Amino acid sequence: MSDNRSIVRTRLVDLVFGDGMVVRTRRTLAPGVLASLSALVLLASGCTGTAAAGGSTAGPSGSTTTSSTPTPTTPPVALLANVKDGDTVDVSTAVKAWATDGALNTVILKPEGTFKENPGEVPGTVDPGQATWVAARLLDPGRSYTLTMSGANADGVTATSTIRFETKALSRDEEVYPYSIPGDGATVGVAMPVVLTFDLAVKDKASFEKHLTVTSVPAQVGSWRWVSDREVHWRPKDYWTPGTKVTVEAKLNGVPAGGGRFGQMDRVAHFTVGRSVVAKVDLAAHNLKLYVGGKLANTIPVTGGKPGFTTRSGSKVIMEKLWTTRMVSTGAKKGDPDYYDLSDVRYAMRVTWSGEFLHAAPWSVGYQGHANVSHGCVGMSTGNASWLYEQMKVGDPVIVSGTGRSLDEGNGWTDWNMSYADFAKGSALS
Repeated sequence: MSDNRSIVRTRLVDLVFGDGMVVRTRRTLAPGVLASLSALVLLASGCTGTAAAGGSTAGPSGSTTTSSTPTPTTPPVALLANVKDGDTVDVSTAVKAWATDGALNTVILKPEGTFKENPGEVPGTVDPGQATWVAARLLDPGRSYTLTMSGANADGVTATSTIRFETKALSRDEEVYPYSIPGDGATVGVAMPVVLTFDLAVKDKASFEKHLTVTSVPAQVGSWRWVSDREVHWRPKDYWTPGTKVTVEAKLNGVPAGGGRFGQMDRVAHFTVGRSVVAKVDLAAHNLKLYVGGKLANTIPVTGGKPGFTTRSGSKVIMEKLWTTRMVSTGAKKGDPDYYDLSDVRYAMRVTWSGEFLHAAPWSVGYQGHANVSHGCVGMSTGNASWLYEQMKVGDPVIVSGTGRSLDEGNGWTDWNMSYADFAKGSALS
């Protein structure tokens, strides 16, 4: 028979407290007390537990937060340029394109239409990291351009961009046109200067000179010298080495010339230096000695300028060769003893702008080798003039001595009539 007394049980109880301490005790507990203690233990465990990775934990105010491992992302490549779509820019703009968060694949800069000067795609160079492209030449006036770029980010995701812009138009008086001497493919003498002339004055000479280069094989030291606002020369320190290959680059298209003017075009020329031929004219001894390859090849009797028409002494250079030409006296009229009009002067080689030549003078053969009777030219027999004409070329030096009149700077290619140190002082960058 049952009774009304509560059932009691003996339990081995682990009491777990919030600080992690465990106390094991044997108690006799009524069923209700045991249930209460079990709930207390579970509550204490909940206060000290740690949520599993990716699970949830209770916040201080009962809120729930969820933790996760972030997934990395690669930003897209951005393609940029120093010109914008719809821009109108100066011809002096050096177009530049670059990529951020990636690298460039291709850059194409093309003008619209077909032009004789600077046609086709504008070349450019890319840095080793494929991040930046810079145009290798400037722009043409009054033209529309398209800049197309492509690139990719580190994941290989590609992007493209197209920019259309145009350049400001220039009048003819705002463009400076360059002329180059010697011409492309020429063979010249060892004293040949590089001569660049311009149809309009260059005010910012330093700007232009920075875009002028002369390279040669074998290499030789040299310098530019501005003869005037419209002419600049380059000469090596010493005469060219025979056989030298020379390249002249005038990358002037779009380059500021000062005064609101810009270079009209680029120009490139290649020439070769021939054998060494040097003429030495002694008008006190009335002869011309020609040296070929450093050795005396011939001595020719000559006549020079008489008093009042004295030939200039100095280092000159043959500037042009004329198989036949007309020569007319300057400042003298018919009836004057010094008047002349010769329509068929043979084998003439110019050495000054003022009109000095080496040429055939059959009318003065009796004086050649003995007296100076010309109006300033160096004359010789037709046979000797013909032989000399065949030996010499444009750019060969003619060194004149034996007179009391000196060669004035700029009267011909007088680049060798001064020391190299003085010549180099004429550079706008010195």
